[in-house]
Amino acid sequence: MKILTAAQIHELDLYTQEVEGITSLELMERAANAFVAWFTKHTSFQKEVWVFCGRGNNGGDGLAIARLLINRGYKVKSFILKTGAPTPDCAANLDRLTQLGAVASIVQAEDIPNIPKHVLIVDALLGSGLNREVTGIYATVIDRINASDAVVYAVDVPSGLYSDYPAKHSSIITADHTITFQAPKLMLFLADHEAYTGSWHVVDISMKLEGTADLLSEYYYTDAAVVHSMIRKRPVFSHKGTFGKVLLIAGSKGMMGAATLAARAILRSGAGLLCVHIPSSGVDIVQTLIPEAILSIDPNTEVVTELPETEEFSAVGIGVGLGEHPYTADVLEELLVSSIHPLVIDASALNILAIHPHWTTHIPPNSILTPHPKELERLAGIKLQNSWERLHKAIELAKKMQVIIVLKGAYTAVVMPTGAVHFNSTGNSGMATAGSGDVLTGIITSLLAQGYTPEEAAKIGVFAHGYAGDAAARIHSKPGMIASDIIDHLSAFFLEFE
Repeated sequence: MKILTAAQIHELDLYTQEVEGITSLELMERAANAFVAWFTKHTSFQKEVWVFCGRGNNGGDGLAIARLLINRGYKVKSFILKTGAPTPDCAANLDRLTQLGAVASIVQAEDIPNIPKHVLIVDALLGSGLNREVTGIYATVIDRINASDAVVYAVDVPSGLYSDYPAKHSSIITADHTITFQAPKLMLFLADHEAYTGSWHVVDISMKLEGTADLLSEYYYTDAAVVHSMIRKRPVFSHKGTFGKVLLIAGSKGMMGAATLAARAILRSGAGLLCVHIPSSGVDIVQTLIPEAILSIDPNTEVVTELPETEEFSAVGIGVGLGEHPYTADVLEELLVSSIHPLVIDASALNILAIHPHWTTHIPPNSILTPHPKELERLAGIKLQNSWERLHKAIELAKKMQVIIVLKGAYTAVVMPTGAVHFNSTGNSGMATAGSGDVLTGIITSLLAQGYTPEEAAKIGVFAHGYAGDAAARIHSKPGMIASDIIDHLSAFFLEFE
C-alpha cells in the first residue's frame, strides 16, 4: 500500500468523487460516519463529548461528527474557531449542526471554556493539509486542550502535526488516539511523534484506491494483503533441498544464546537445512538445544577465526553473538570479498563494519543489513538526533551501498537500494527484549535461502516476526514476552499465510 502525501490524498479524493459521482460533502459525510463508527465502539455512551473545529475541511469533519454523535444520543458540545470564512463543506456542516443546537464560537482566548477531565475531546481543528506554523487562537486552543486531563481523539491527524514532514513548532495536539482516514500518513510512523498521535487507527472510507496507480511514492505500508501476495505455496513433491541450505556464522563465548535463537528461527521459518559455524566452546550448547542443526566447528574455543566453505549454501547470515575480535573481523572481511550473493548482516558484524567503513564497498549488492538505531548511528559515523534523521540516513546508506537496510523498531522500516521505504504493520512493544533481533535475522536468512528475493525476504521476514510477536503477546503479555516466545509463535504466521 502506498503512503501518500497530503496533496496526493487530495487527488485521490477528487478521483473518488469523479468515479462514484459523489460530492466532496458526501465524501466528508462518509469519513465522519467511519470516525463515529470507531468512536462509538471504543468509548462510553455515558461520557460527554466536546468537539473543537476549525474553519477548514477537517473542521467540517468535526461538525459532521458532532451531529452524528448527537443523533446517536451522545451529549455533545461543539466549538468552532471564528478566523476567516469556512470552506464550503465546513459551512454546510455548520448549518446542519446549528439546526440541532447552538455551536459556540471561539474568537479570543477568553472564549475558550475550562475543560473538565471527564469529557472526551474530538480534535478537528486542523487537518492533513497543514503546511505552516500554528499561531494565534489555534495555538492557544491547542495548548489549552493539551493542558487538560481529558482524553483526546484526533480526526485524521493531530492538529498542528504535518502529514509529510516533521513539525518544528510546539503547538501540536497530544492525542491519545488518532483515527486516520483510509491509509496511514507518513508522520504516524516516526517514534518522535508518538507523543502527539497516541495509538493510531485506520478507518476505511471506501476511497477508490485504483486512483493511486499513477501516483508516485517512496513510502509504502506492508500489510497482510501485501504479504499474502508474496507468499509461495510449498510444492507437494518437495525435499529438504527444495527449501535451501543456510550457513549461520554466529556466537562467541558467553554469547551462544544469540546463535541458538537465530538458528531456531531459521528452522522454524522453513529452511530445509541449517549449518551453524561456531567456536568450539559452543558445541554442547547448540548440539543440545538444536539437534536439527549441522555444526561447523571453528578451531578457536572462544571466537570465530575461520571462514568455512560457503559455495554450497543458498544463504549466509553473519553477526549474531559474534563479537568483534580482530580474528572475527578478518572472517567478515573474507566473507564480504568472496561472496557474490546477498548476505544477511547483523549485530556484531555491523559493528565491525562501523570500525572498518571502507569494507562496506565489498558488501554484495542487495545484501540485507538489520541495524537497530544505535547500530545505524555507528554505521553512519554520526549521532542522529531524531527518528526523521535516522530514517533519511538509512535511505542515504541503502542507496550508497546498494543494500537493503532493515531499520528495527516500531513499524520497522525496510529501506530498499532505490531509497523506497516499506513500513511494517505488525509487532508490539513486548518485542523490545533481548534476542528479538537475533530471531529476525534468522527469519530473514531462512526466507532468503528458500528462494525469496532479498526484497521479499526482508519484507516478509519483518512482517512474520511482528505477527509472531503479536501472537506471543496475546498469550504471554507484552511485559512477559521473551525472544523464544516469538520463535514458538512463528507457526501462527505460517498457518495464516502459507
